[in-house]
Amino acid sequence: MEEVKSNIENGILTVQLSGRISSSNAAGIEAEINKLADQSGDDLAVLDCEGLEYISSAGLRVILRLKKSNPSLKIINASSEVYDIFEMTGFTEMMEVKKAYRHFSVDGCKIIGSGSNGEVYRIDDETIIKVYKNPDALPEIQRERELARKAFILGVPTAIPYDVVRVGEGYGSVFELINSKSFSDLIIDEPENIDKYISLSVDLLKKIHSVELKPGEMPDMRETALSWADFLKEHLPEDIHKKLVSLISDVPASCNMLHGDYHMKNVLMQNGEVILIDMDTLCLGDPIFEFGSIYNGYAGFSELDHSVTESFLGVPWETAQYIWDKTVRMYFDTDDEARISEIKTKSEIIGQTRIMRRSIKRLSGTEFGKKQIECSRRHLIELVPKTDSLLLLK
Repeated sequence: MEEVKSNIENGILTVQLSGRISSSNAAGIEAEINKLADQSGDDLAVLDCEGLEYISSAGLRVILRLKKSNPSLKIINASSEVYDIFEMTGFTEMMEVKKAYRHFSVDGCKIIGSGSNGEVYRIDDETIIKVYKNPDALPEIQRERELARKAFILGVPTAIPYDVVRVGEGYGSVFELINSKSFSDLIIDEPENIDKYISLSVDLLKKIHSVELKPGEMPDMRETALSWADFLKEHLPEDIHKKLVSLISDVPASCNMLHGDYHMKNVLMQNGEVILIDMDTLCLGDPIFEFGSIYNGYAGFSELDHSVTESFLGVPWETAQYIWDKTVRMYFDTDDEARISEIKTKSEIIGQTRIMRRSIKRLSGTEFGKKQIECSRRHLIELVPKTDSLLLLK
């Protein structure tokens, strides 16, 4: 039958299905599959559905019977339409079902965002793709989709990916963001409106932080920050390390939502609405941990090389420092220089703790890495002793 072909590789029998499987041909297809299995003498391990266009309930019952006699049976290369049938009928909970993914190229596309987990490309006026650095990123993609949906339901305006594609050897999430622009691009195009976009960004940040979550609903940033500090035990003077751990430990538990990587590349304007992207870093905790990340985005990561702000955010170093300063002033509604300095110092402690740990793990064998580690070490030795609390809100 043309709907059924097979091959054996390394003792694994794979059956390829194609066309449409309905009540009119399901029995014949089942008989053909069993015949192929009997002839091979191997257990049926894989149903390759790359060529399958449709499967009815009669076809699904065939797969159920095959699964019963071949417990390790899995399905691969299901098209989006066929995968939806498997998902809707509960097959994805009973057995392994893998989608077939379209192949996409980002060659020549503009990067509109970049982070530790991937880069975001503008494909056309309607579409963006986040390409993940990890070649086995499917669990990350699923996690980010779930986090984005959760945030959207809780009132945070965000884009939810509608498709997953292959990009080279890796994966990407596809978003529909028609005629959208990042706040970094808007600031470059409209420098006279920089305060307006910072204000809109701060409004969204406050909205995120106002969302109350349940304990354990998202990663706890205090625990993550403590792991950073613990890692530095052998790299800081004992008294500095002990106080650093104490400062982070004393931050009260909080279930407020945090973005975790908040900067102007991750905030977009779409048809007059402010939209948040890059949701894989969503977490919960006190705002100090958000501001530690914001400090890094605008100042910490580019302190030793100011050109980083151009490549990462698309704006000059001086503009990034202005955005960082204005964000603090607008969020905390203050022009008190002592208060602003206090907030920045506390944010810097968290930010430099992360940078130092990251540099030791990733860059310790490079000259730049050694300079960065020493720079962060110097900041922490200076700032930790004169700080009694990391709390930002009074």
